[in-house]
Amino acid sequence: MLTQHTIDIIKATVPAVSLHANDITAHFYPLMFREYPEVKRFFNQSNQAGNAQPKALANALVAYAGNIENLAVLEAAVNRIVNKHVSLNIQPEQYAIVGECLLKSIKAVLGDAATDAVIEAWGLAYWQLADLLIAAEEAAYTANAEKEGGWRGEREFAITTKVAESDIITSFYLTPTDGKPVTSFTPGQFIGLVLTIDGEETRRQYSLSDSPNSEYLRISVKREEGGTVSNYLHSRVQAGDTLRVLAPAGDFVLKDNNKPVVLVTGGVGITPAISMLNSLKDTDRPIHFIHAAMNTKVHAFRDHVTNLAAENDNIKPYFVYSDATAECKPDATGFINLAMLEEKIGDDRDVEFYFLGPKPFMQAINGFAPKLGIPAENVHFEFFGPAEDLNIDPTA
Repeated sequence: MLTQHTIDIIKATVPAVSLHANDITAHFYPLMFREYPEVKRFFNQSNQAGNAQPKALANALVAYAGNIENLAVLEAAVNRIVNKHVSLNIQPEQYAIVGECLLKSIKAVLGDAATDAVIEAWGLAYWQLADLLIAAEEAAYTANAEKEGGWRGEREFAITTKVAESDIITSFYLTPTDGKPVTSFTPGQFIGLVLTIDGEETRRQYSLSDSPNSEYLRISVKREEGGTVSNYLHSRVQAGDTLRVLAPAGDFVLKDNNKPVVLVTGGVGITPAISMLNSLKDTDRPIHFIHAAMNTKVHAFRDHVTNLAAENDNIKPYFVYSDATAECKPDATGFINLAMLEEKIGDDRDVEFYFLGPKPFMQAINGFAPKLGIPAENVHFEFFGPAEDLNIDPTA
């Protein structure tokens, strides 16, 4: 528990840290990677190059300090961090490294303004947050290990099948080599992969794209131009190879109730939505499945969704292409708009509304969500990119 004196110092220095937050985090990452290169494998270097991770840390730092007396408002953000960390197998000792380098960076950027008292206060504040995260992550690791078919840390899975879902998305069916069952998960969650590519270890998270079962896990990966990991998986990993897998995690999950479900997806955002759809298909819940893609060549799972709809009256698919092709026409051409959503959803606004996709898509749907009149607590989103770049707030 922080003393009032420490809190007063934090509050007094928040404006200076906020003003220089981007400089602090820009100093922090090179320092940490230079002094502790072993932690580099936990960070997406593409996000580093694009300034996404430094910006995310800067925003998180300011948000935490600004709410130092009311951490309850950060509960959702903390829960998301915990889930991301669990899927990367973050350990307590890594918090010491981050804390040391963060305080050094604050000192380096703020200079004389970062007195010993200021650095001490920020150190105490950092460890207050770190201890909360460490405890929550330990609880999640323990819960994962205690589930039937669960595990802690890395577990070896074999790739039993590799299936092209579109020109750019491929599914990988993963089966544990120990022959034991696979733990259940909540549709919408993801797993972590621990990969060694050209002698360098890296970690990535991928959404699970099928309903839970005891035999296998499935991920569906988009080949990203210039993406080291996605190209490695598409081109160099084959059926019969093995991968090191971390247990399912994630807080963007299907809510367990009887409300109608609206799944609005763009591009590779379809992958966790398919897990949700497959889990809901045999229920009585009405499902509106609205997907936007450039064209049929890059539209994954089109036949699968169409076939499910033919077999289940509660599933209503709607496909929108920005670049329609003659051989496979969509239901609409152009982009998803407010009028389209209003027409498809109908008069019932007490629905669970999920939207998932890349940055421009997310920004557009985020603008439509409050105008639809759907209760804010029923609006759920997941992004395929840094949140701070999206300025997402579905309750706004």
